[in-house]
Amino acid sequence: MSTTVCQVMGFVVSSLGFAGCIAATGMDMWSTQDLYDNPVTAVFQYQGLWRSCVRQSSGFTECRPYFTILGLPAMFQAVRALMIVGIVLGALGLLVSIFALKCIRIGNMEDSAKANMTLTSGVMFIVAGLCAVVGVSVFANMLVTNFWMSTASMYQGMMPSLQSRYTFGSALFVGWVAGGLAFVGGIMMCIACRGLMPKETHYKTVSYNASGRNISYKTGPYKVGSGYEPEPKNKKTSTYDENARSEDGRRSYPSKYDYV
Repeated sequence: MSTTVCQVMGFVVSSLGFAGCIAATGMDMWSTQDLYDNPVTAVFQYQGLWRSCVRQSSGFTECRPYFTILGLPAMFQAVRALMIVGIVLGALGLLVSIFALKCIRIGNMEDSAKANMTLTSGVMFIVAGLCAVVGVSVFANMLVTNFWMSTASMYQGMMPSLQSRYTFGSALFVGWVAGGLAFVGGIMMCIACRGLMPKETHYKTVSYNASGRNISYKTGPYKVGSGYEPEPKNKKTSTYDENARSEDGRRSYPSKYDYV
């Protein structure tokens, strides 16, 4: 029962993490404009992995996708690749884990096959969670570096210049949480794999040999008797009496002339 609960909980947690990775990848607020030292609040800018948006104070929002690939920074493209790889692995792990659930029977599938499928899906979820966490962390590192570089350039002259600085967006926190959920769910699936493996028992056969003879004792089928059966007759054993033998080595048998 505990194995089934662990497997189902791992499946649910991993599914939530996979859905969160998709949501974080499609969100536009990976980086938002920092308004701490910016007195102009009529325009609010934020950027995502696929497009940049501008929201005015009137409520009108305009988004413009990135029409170039080579013009983007290499780290930015690496974050894209990591999130896509995490989504693909999460989709494959989700598909495999559905058929690996213990409560679902497909034909004559053995428990060992379900255990291997559960382990495979767990590893996929773990790698997908790591890809999401690493991708979000790389993007956050880029934001921190650009933020402090922009801050340093603002106060270099006598008069501080107004520059747009970007800080963490909501998509980063969604990605961190989603990657953690996928990682934890994958670990739970791997733990459930041990309980699904069938237990194999091996019995060692021992043959008893009599000393000096090559005789092996084997157990035959057990017969239940009624208790009134006659005892089995023993085989005839020849007894040798040295005194009954004659001088020529032959055995002496009584004849009719001995009683006359």
